[in-house]
Amino acid sequence: MRSRPTVTGSHSRSAAVASVVAAALAAGLLAGSASAAELSEEGTAAAIRVHDIQGATRISPLAGQQVTGVEGIVTGVRTYGSRGFWIQDPQADDSDATSEGVFVFTSSVPTVAVGDAVSVSGLVGEYVPGGLNSGNQSVTQISKPKVTVLSSGNALPEATLVNEYSVPAEYAPQGDPANGGSINGLTLDPATYALDYYESLEGMNVRIGDSRVVGATDPYAELWVTVKGWEHRAPRGGTVYGSYESQNTGRLQIQQLAPLAQQPFPKADVGDKLTGTTEGPLDFNQFGGYTLVARTLGTVESKDLQREKTKAQKPGELAVATYNVENLDPSDPQEKFDALAKAVVENLASPDIVALEEIQDDNGAKNDGTVAAGETLRKFTEAIVAAGGPAYQWRSVDPENNKDGGEPGGNIRQVFLFNPERVSFTDRDAGDATTATGVVTENGHAALTHSPGRIDPANTAWESSRKPLAGEFVFRGRKVIVIANHFGSKGGDEGLTSHHQPPVRSSEAKRLLQAQSVNSFVKEITAAQHNANVVVLGDINDFEFSATAQALEDGGALYSAIKSLPRAERYSYVYQGNAQVLDQILVSPGIKKFQYDSVHINAEFADQNSDHDPQVLRFIP
Repeated sequence: MRSRPTVTGSHSRSAAVASVVAAALAAGLLAGSASAAELSEEGTAAAIRVHDIQGATRISPLAGQQVTGVEGIVTGVRTYGSRGFWIQDPQADDSDATSEGVFVFTSSVPTVAVGDAVSVSGLVGEYVPGGLNSGNQSVTQISKPKVTVLSSGNALPEATLVNEYSVPAEYAPQGDPANGGSINGLTLDPATYALDYYESLEGMNVRIGDSRVVGATDPYAELWVTVKGWEHRAPRGGTVYGSYESQNTGRLQIQQLAPLAQQPFPKADVGDKLTGTTEGPLDFNQFGGYTLVARTLGTVESKDLQREKTKAQKPGELAVATYNVENLDPSDPQEKFDALAKAVVENLASPDIVALEEIQDDNGAKNDGTVAAGETLRKFTEAIVAAGGPAYQWRSVDPENNKDGGEPGGNIRQVFLFNPERVSFTDRDAGDATTATGVVTENGHAALTHSPGRIDPANTAWESSRKPLAGEFVFRGRKVIVIANHFGSKGGDEGLTSHHQPPVRSSEAKRLLQAQSVNSFVKEITAAQHNANVVVLGDINDFEFSATAQALEDGGALYSAIKSLPRAERYSYVYQGNAQVLDQILVSPGIKKFQYDSVHINAEFADQNSDHDPQVLRFIP
């Protein structure tokens, strides 16, 4: 689960503006900037235009300076959240790199209307959504404004069309090493780089035509489209994120100016089409970067996307699944338990073994020292039976209180469910939260010293993170060792639209160590039995092409089975319009033939029971 940051308030916004200006001054980005009122050839003060404020880089050449009499037409008014309005100068200069629009931050509800011609005086600054440490790009703005309405009812400047022909294929320039990898000081090249193209339109009135939905409507009333209908298209309509070098430049976030109370936001699933014209100012925010804040919103045309159902395993096949059930606890409505249970039975075909992630303790986020999750699991397994599924049994190891990360007080952990009619669990001296399971050889076969047991729990790689859960199973007389994981989250990583290019992915360091820990344990198993059946699965929180996945696979110990699918079908999660892999099932060399299915039932839909799609592996041990 990825958490959403808190929206920065007006006081924090003012502080952030001052801080980024100071930082820009210290970095020399504003050196040699023009004064806010240069003399014309006749010796009179030349009027400051919007494009003078925006300049040809991300940081305004007038940042930190007062400007007077900046004129423009109001193209959008935001009365909630970060209150203010956008103006655009209808008299554009001849540079594609300089935007003709800018945001005027009022703090209180603006008193202007769309179509007003205004004159604005105030302080030019750079606001960083999410704060200076977020890595986000800044938004050029005028704050503490004095506004004069010159006339009303004016025609708006013609909206710039954003489409597959206008957005470059290359995502971003390489950051300047002399400036910490930042692109802030680089002159914009909107014909070459998508991030420069969008930045050159910051604050301007833009429009899109018919566009494919690649990120379903979320609880915050926003969705994602792509203006490039062909770009890495998945069979079900999404846009697949397949490498660090291919960021899918056509993606654009859509919000709306009107409060939800006035105009409900449309519900859309991945693959639907946003038809007609969507038009409004181009903003930048901390929750996805460049965002079309729609003054006029198109209509959603449903493509009736269906939730997938995997094939049932054959009698001789073992079916193993992983499913992140998103902070499940007894306080959740029964409808959530029932929906998750129905998915296990109908969409996953009742796998023989299910590794669950994000099972919370018996009172959820209440932080009172409770760590047991028996009630959570009782409700879930009973709901599965009620849905027509098997009477699953479960095994797990309770964590130490508040030592495994996640929601404070929730004590999330991995759990094995198994169908005792099809598979048996080998209980062997069950370990506790701090006791490491090991590997021994019994009659020529690898065995665990503790089953269920935790792998390497004292390793600092697992500090404030979920420890892997290992267990032995027997299917038709053949032993299978399963290791359930929930690696550290991507929290703290910079977004794809960061001013650092490439973005800083600080969370990878911990996951790399975690992958190395699991890989070493698997190598112990295969050293004891070279043809051992080992399944490593769970919410790996990283891509199949990442350094994390490479460390898990190191030395041929494991293979990420999702790579057996065509590239266009490799995803389990949709984030900011990118369909990507977070959940994986990896197999040891002893498992030579298998069938793999990423069962798409959540991530592509506005109505979700979890934010992850479950994964299923079928094989004959």
